[in-house]
Amino acid sequence: MTNIRIGKITHYYNKIGVAVLMVESDEVKIGDTILIGEEGTGFTQVVDSMQVNHQQVNSAKAGEEVGLKVSQPTREGDNVYKVTA
Repeated sequence: MTNIRIGKITHYYNKIGVAVLMVESDEVKIGDTILIGEEGTGFTQVVDSMQVNHQQVNSAKAGEEVGLKVSQPTREGDNVYKVTA
């Protein structure tokens, strides 16, 4: 399993469980498995909801900021990796 760094969390909205991801490289799509944080201390999840300006999107590429529904709390500055086989 290889992890490709795709960006970092810039904000986390605790009440609604949404993290804002700044995509810095590559692309993230609905259905991708991501790791938020570092191996061993972070958590993995499948991307099942992404929004830009309150509009549902299917993918985001480098330079875009997207809101992700996350399964666990996260912190600003956490790295985000795409998990690949």
